[in-house]
Amino acid sequence: MANGYGFSNIAKVPELWNRILFTLAMLLVYRLGIHIPTPGIDSAIMKEWFDQQQGTLLGMFDMFSGGGLRGLSIFALGVMPYISASIIVQLLCMIYPPFEQLQKEGATGKHKLTVYTRYLTVLLCLIQSHFMAFGVEQMTVAGQSVVSNPGWGFRMVAMITMTTGTCFLMWLGEQITERGIGNGISLIIFAGIVARLPLAIINTFRLVRTGEMSIIALILVVVLVAVVIAGIVYFETSQRRIPIQYPKQIKGRRIYGGQSTHLPLKINISGVIPPIFASSIIVFPATIAQFFPDVGFMKTLAGALSPTGFWYNVIYVIAIVFFTYFYTAVIFNPLDVAENLKKNGGYIPGIRPGKATAEYLDRVLSRLTFIGAIYLSIVCVLPMILISWTNAPFYFGGTSLLIVIGVSLDTMSQIESHLITRQYDGLLKTGRIRSRR
Repeated sequence: MANGYGFSNIAKVPELWNRILFTLAMLLVYRLGIHIPTPGIDSAIMKEWFDQQQGTLLGMFDMFSGGGLRGLSIFALGVMPYISASIIVQLLCMIYPPFEQLQKEGATGKHKLTVYTRYLTVLLCLIQSHFMAFGVEQMTVAGQSVVSNPGWGFRMVAMITMTTGTCFLMWLGEQITERGIGNGISLIIFAGIVARLPLAIINTFRLVRTGEMSIIALILVVVLVAVVIAGIVYFETSQRRIPIQYPKQIKGRRIYGGQSTHLPLKINISGVIPPIFASSIIVFPATIAQFFPDVGFMKTLAGALSPTGFWYNVIYVIAIVFFTYFYTAVIFNPLDVAENLKKNGGYIPGIRPGKATAEYLDRVLSRLTFIGAIYLSIVCVLPMILISWTNAPFYFGGTSLLIVIGVSLDTMSQIESHLITRQYDGLLKTGRIRSRR
């Protein structure tokens, strides 16, 4: 990065510095809320019961909630209901004409879709929190109940508390996106995972010390994590650059245009969204099933959706592939890109403008999306299977590493954009390039 806008100059840009401080403050509020238990819960007994469930899908859900599920905090549901609601609304935009029309109405339609997403989030929170409250009432550890006064009074309080907690997190994420730096919802998930990493490292060394995990297994995990990190960084920063040519235009005595540029297409254009979406789809029914181990169907469902089980990984891969193609289609439309190029006089060398350009971009995008889907599936599933053999904590799995690295790269990219913009603003204000106008 050039000296004018290096990361060392962040503190010299007041607006950017304030955005970073605001983001950190909001994440601190989130981490403090994690330690506030839902009223009526004995947190100590709850944590003891949860420790007995390690190796199940509850561990993954606890990872996404930042440890909120372990003590059934006010943020126990995390942002997963909001993510699930967003998936449903986006699917409706593709198959339901009224929602499809709203999507085309610009800012007004986007606002209405946001409102519908929030309402649906509240509904999902109420449903999920009710099942969780009912399931928690059945929990006992050494004859001690997790809930001191079970009944509808506790369930209503739990439903209101956890629903309010998720709504607050949703608002917190929106504030970070608007007034902070990076994507708010992704950063909340990121903060939850990172906060749990020190405990995962301590538990890993404890397993080695007690003999439950061998030194060779530890070395294997370290090497695996290093390879996965290197692979993620490589794929997340790789691009397919499509050349774009703009013809020369003569206006008066001056010649404009005639420049060559490129259209960068990332191999994984959908980022960390597909694994997050896929996890939310699986976690919702599986988590409810975990709280009803005595019910036959629920027990079967919980067993089938174990993170190391065959059906969990099959469903997970299918969901990742689906959401990779789905989200890519949402954020990148070849027809719109081809139309914009045509309007501005740009073209791809050897490709006719308009429909032919759109078809070419669609072919390239389909190949990149396929590679991206395979890459995400391997990163998210294979390390989880290998780590389960070594008895290592879930936090070292591919999904958590992908989210941490992906969100970090995206946030750093936004910081860099702010610094570059600031540099350009400085040039304009000092008049260094006025003579070029």
